[in-house]
Amino acid sequence: MASPAVLMLVGDFVEDYEVMVPFQMLQMVGYRVDAVCPGKRSGETVKTAIHDFEGDQTYSEKPGHRFRLTADFDQVATGDYVGLVIPGGRAPEYLRLDPRVLEIVREFAARSAPIAAICHGAQILTAAKVLGGRECCAYPACAPEIEIGGGTFVGPNESFSNAHVEGNLVTAPAWPAHPAWMRRFVELLGGKLST
Repeated sequence: MASPAVLMLVGDFVEDYEVMVPFQMLQMVGYRVDAVCPGKRSGETVKTAIHDFEGDQTYSEKPGHRFRLTADFDQVATGDYVGLVIPGGRAPEYLRLDPRVLEIVREFAARSAPIAAICHGAQILTAAKVLGGRECCAYPACAPEIEIGGGTFVGPNESFSNAHVEGNLVTAPAWPAHPAWMRRFVELLGGKLST
């Protein structure tokens, strides 16, 4: 029996931890993860960026790694996937300009499939117009976009470790929230994790 599959939307300068850690965590608990990027094929890579919180007014950014894609973007059929993951970083600001990216998000939303977005991933949710009347947690710099898109911004806790669930949507402010964010996403997928 094939493992259930999760789709992950990535692009150059996706946040390093926000792509690599969920990719590995989901595989660890039994999901196949198809990481795709517009204009790229399976086996190609995207560059990642490491964002850190070092006491400045915003996060710092450093070069990360090369993250290998596991599927072809042009072959995505959303019905093949039980859920969608949208990491943050700088990639969402330009991925949201791709009509097929937005269509993919709307297709998951239309069937109430679990969607996990973290940090700047909310930019894609807003551009896809799936946040109207909904609550969404994200990096605080995304709050104006969420509210302009008709959503309600849910801020981070002091340690940025919180995740927020509303229906099929689980959102979080940044990579310190991975344990809560992935736990809640796996629960939405119907998986069981020990406490």
